[in-house]
Amino acid sequence: MATTPLGIIMHGVTGRMGMNQHLIRSIVAIRQAGGVTLANGDKVMPDPILIGRNAEKIEALAKAHGIARFGTNLDAALANRGDTVFFDAGTTQMRPTLLAQAIRAGKHVYCEKPIATNLNEAVEVCRLAQASGLKHGAVQDKLFLPGLRKLDLLRRAGFFGRMLSVRIEFGYWVFEGDLQPIQRPSWNYRAEDGGGIILDMVCHWRYVLDNLFGQVKSVSCLGATHIPQRWDEAGRPYAATADDAAYATFQLEGHQGEPVIAQVNSSWTTRVRRDDLVTFHVDGTHGSAVAGLTDCRAQSRVTTPRPVWNPDVRQTMPFFEQWQEVPDTQVHENGFKLQWEAFIRHVVEDAPYRWTLPEGAKGVQLVEAALQSWKERRWIDVPPLPL
Repeated sequence: MATTPLGIIMHGVTGRMGMNQHLIRSIVAIRQAGGVTLANGDKVMPDPILIGRNAEKIEALAKAHGIARFGTNLDAALANRGDTVFFDAGTTQMRPTLLAQAIRAGKHVYCEKPIATNLNEAVEVCRLAQASGLKHGAVQDKLFLPGLRKLDLLRRAGFFGRMLSVRIEFGYWVFEGDLQPIQRPSWNYRAEDGGGIILDMVCHWRYVLDNLFGQVKSVSCLGATHIPQRWDEAGRPYAATADDAAYATFQLEGHQGEPVIAQVNSSWTTRVRRDDLVTFHVDGTHGSAVAGLTDCRAQSRVTTPRPVWNPDVRQTMPFFEQWQEVPDTQVHENGFKLQWEAFIRHVVEDAPYRWTLPEGAKGVQLVEAALQSWKERRWIDVPPLPL
């Protein structure tokens, strides 16, 4: 059994997502486990080089996790033929340029979402990647959540019958910064810096809806900036110019022309009183299910109770107790790590891989449609991606 190193340029991993999910819980975890196992039993060992603008921060991060290579010179890293994969988790505004630079340098590319802030740039980098013959991928981590994998198991088993509707509730209260420290970076709330919950979350909802519930056909969306002033990392007040909540309805391709209706609320200005920070409630003719990040509960047609509406009497029916938990039948590893392993196999042994840059571009397409709907206050159709 042979072990082969795979040089990976990791850019933008000093940020919250890049550091925690991609570096520590994915690449470092893979290295600690002895690498990625290929179909023939051989191993691939990720050999990352961390690249960022802050030399001290990059060096400290690398040394803390046993990574020997780090630096601030991206051009030099891209010129090294020994590093064949480029990964970006930096700012969305710079992503298309960086991906194009890496592709022209002959690197396979993998990146966080959104892959761009607008569809034209997303399509352009997709076309460049497709013409290059190189491997490419975009993060679609929510498909690997244990709760959604259980929900998908129910779907594939035919549990729902004809699917009718989906309700997604996502969000929590992000502190303004005056009384409590902020828990998300301040640029998230400045449109001029690429902020906004529509840009951030609708990309996720596109691949979740497409893969689990039906292809998105149209959208009606209303955005809002509920908190007009926030305080940044240094405690300075600033004007919040980006949307911090979005209320959207999607029509999905259903069975025999009957659409599936998806209602999706995304908010950084809501306080949580539900099972999880995000919940997915699916109703079908034969059953319903509600999933969170890890758990999933179901109620079949024959076990559906008969509630009685009587506003003069306190409700005694224990609704939450009338659902059956979908059991854990396998170990669910970190979703980011699982997708990294799949992409590495795709690069090294050409294993099947469907979460490509065009799939990421579909998310950007839906973002633009949602923003257009908000601006024009009407339904917007979502055509096939122009690729």
